[in-house]
Amino acid sequence: MRKSTGYEPKYTVTAHLLRLLERIASLKTKIELSAVSVAWVPALAKEAFARAAHSSTAIEGNPLSLKEVQMLADGGELPHAKPKHIKEVTNYFAALKLITEHKNKKTISVEDVFKIHSVIGKDVLDRGPIGAYRDYQVYVGSRVPPKAKNVGRLMEDLLGWLNERGQALPTIFSSAILHYQFEHIHPFGDGNGRTGRLLALWELYRRRFDSHHIFSIDEVFLENRQRYYAALDLVRKEGEDITSWLEFSGEAVELTLERVLSRIEAVRVLEKMTITLSPKQERLLNVLQAGPLGIKEIHEQLDVTKQGAHFLLKPLVESGLIKRVGGHKTGKYILG
Repeated sequence: MRKSTGYEPKYTVTAHLLRLLERIASLKTKIELSAVSVAWVPALAKEAFARAAHSSTAIEGNPLSLKEVQMLADGGELPHAKPKHIKEVTNYFAALKLITEHKNKKTISVEDVFKIHSVIGKDVLDRGPIGAYRDYQVYVGSRVPPKAKNVGRLMEDLLGWLNERGQALPTIFSSAILHYQFEHIHPFGDGNGRTGRLLALWELYRRRFDSHHIFSIDEVFLENRQRYYAALDLVRKEGEDITSWLEFSGEAVELTLERVLSRIEAVRVLEKMTITLSPKQERLLNVLQAGPLGIKEIHEQLDVTKQGAHFLLKPLVESGLIKRVGGHKTGKYILG
C-alpha cells in the first residue's frame, strides 16, 4: 500500500473529549481487572456477539428481535422468519468470526475490506458488486457521496492513514474516524453501514481495546438511531470537522463500558450464589441487565404466565439478587 498523503481528519480535542477519555480509561481498567476472575467471559463474549449482530443488522432494517438472534447464535431455527433476514444475521456472525480470527492483524488492507463486505453481503445485498467497489453513483438521502472513480483513491488514503498516523491516536479516536470516513466515502453499492461498523469494531480488537470481545457499541447506536444518523450528518454540516462525531462515539463507548461492567458484576454475584438457577431464571437475570422490567413485561419476555413470573422471581428476590422498586401498581424489578 502506498504511503497515505491525501487524508487527515480535522478535529479538536475538547474538554468533553478529555473527560470521556479519562472516564473510559477508568471503566476499561475496572472491566479488565474484573473479567480476569470471571469464568463466564466466554458467555459474555457470546452475548456481545449476539447483541452486535442484532444491533448492526437492525439499524439497516432487519426485524429479528435480540431473542431471535440469540436463538440463531445458539444454533436454533426460526421457521417463521424470512430466509433473507436470517441470512443477514448469520452473515454478520461469520464476519464477527472473521475479525476475531484476525484480531492481531497489524494492518487493514483493501483486500480485508473486500472480504468483510463479501461475507456480510453474501446472498442478501440488493445492489452489487459484492466484494468490490461500486462503479456507479449512489445517493444517501439528499447527500451525494464521492464519485465512483474517486472511491479507490479515497479508501487507499483512509487505510494508509489508519495503518500509519492513526495508530498514534487513542483507540476510540482511530476507530471512530475510520467509521465516519468509511461511511462518508460509501465505497459499496449496499452494505456500507454493516461493513463500516465491523471495521470500527475490528480496530478495537486489533488495538486490544476490547481484548475479551465483550463490548457491543452498536447496541447503543441502535437505541439512539436518530442521534447516530444526525451525528454523522453534523460532521458534513460542520465542514468535515469530526469533533462532534468523536464526542458522540466516545459517549457511546462510555455507556457500553458501563453496561459491560454491570453485566460482569451480575455474573460475579451469580458465582457466589448457593441457590440453583433454572434456565428461565438465568434468562430473567440476563434481560434485567438491560434495565428495569414490570411483572407484565417479565412474563411476556419469558413466555410464562403472570403467576409463573412471580414463581421465578420469589427466590431471586429472597436471595437479594433482584429487588423490587416503585409503587404497588407501577413497581419494577431490577438487579440487586
